[in-house]
Amino acid sequence: MTASNHQLLRSNLKQLRLPTMQAEFEKLAREAVAANEGHEQYLLRLTELEVATRSSNALAARIRQAGFPVHKDFDTFDFSVTPSLNKLKVLELARGEWIEQRANVCLIGSPGTGKTHLATALGLAACRQGKRVRFFAAGALVTQLEEAQKRYQLERLLAQLDRAELLICDELGYLSFSRAGAELLFQVFAERYERRSLLVTSNLAFSEWGQIFQGERMTAALLDRLTHRCHIFEMNSESFRFRESMKNKKSKRSD
Repeated sequence: MTASNHQLLRSNLKQLRLPTMQAEFEKLAREAVAANEGHEQYLLRLTELEVATRSSNALAARIRQAGFPVHKDFDTFDFSVTPSLNKLKVLELARGEWIEQRANVCLIGSPGTGKTHLATALGLAACRQGKRVRFFAAGALVTQLEEAQKRYQLERLLAQLDRAELLICDELGYLSFSRAGAELLFQVFAERYERRSLLVTSNLAFSEWGQIFQGERMTAALLDRLTHRCHIFEMNSESFRFRESMKNKKSKRSD
């Protein structure tokens, strides 16, 4: 290839927005010559690199946009300490069919039992499957809704939330809300019914959700929608954090 053609190819690849092909075509061309590969095989390898890079970048963008507080996956979750938790069922949910079916998941249990860990792992699995995910602590979500309403930007925020195929609301019940905040959260949850999936973690049993939504009618209406098509997991065991703290104390005493 002449120098002018070489430069023209580089320019074309840049204009076509194929940065990986632009960066790798020379190296792969040398490898193709050394391996006596044909043009089709060379082109296939080059395009495969571009596709792989785009896929990796898209995944990284989805994970970044999801807003996970930390990245925790199933391989670091100790299922043995929560015997009542159906491990096979949880891992089946990681395949993502429940999101395509517009179903919900509720993780209910005491603080420190790994609800946020599992919620994050399921959210990461959904990102890997190409789904749009948003993760919020319940208190932070209500605050954003209230602030958006004050600035007359509520509809814009609701539209952004609606684009997420999976909305994760973590730690529902840890903080109390104003009546207006509870109504806004109810609106978000209710509008997703049979349209988008919702994953909720809470330290409160469903019978106590009246504390959150400040009224039996609103609570009953919400639970009717939320639990209609929902995978519910009760996670009541000793706190992971408490157990680790006790292990560290024992270790220090033994030293």
